[in-house]
Amino acid sequence: MSMLMKRSRDNGSAPVETIDTLIGTGSMLQGDLEFTGGLRVDGHIKGHISAQDTNKGTLVLSESGVVEGDINVPHVVVNGTVKGNIVSSGHVELQAKAKITGDIHYKAVEMELGATLNGSLVSDTSAPVYDVISGGVDSEESKEA
Repeated sequence: MSMLMKRSRDNGSAPVETIDTLIGTGSMLQGDLEFTGGLRVDGHIKGHISAQDTNKGTLVLSESGVVEGDINVPHVVVNGTVKGNIVSSGHVELQAKAKITGDIHYKAVEMELGATLNGSLVSDTSAPVYDVISGGVDSEESKEA
């Protein structure tokens, strides 16, 4: 009997493909921000960022973007500067110019060469990315999934 690792697609958490809100270059926002859908930050935010939908929000922080505060968003793509903790129930992507000072709590993480992290990576083991399937690909269980 073989055991396979199959990527779980039924975790209820999917990145948002569109950007609904933009904080432009040269903009400064002081205070906490709660958003729905997709948020792109090219400017500077002094405050915490959170997604209203705990499964589908996406934050994109560009190379010019700066966040001074905690981030609690399911899907996070960073190529700028974060001075605070990141909590993600989905995927965190640290691109080459990302500079993080704080801890990252993640379910899945991707880090490009050049990204810097001054903090800890903390895996969220309560929500595994992979499910174990017994019986192989020809079993009835895997055909039903």
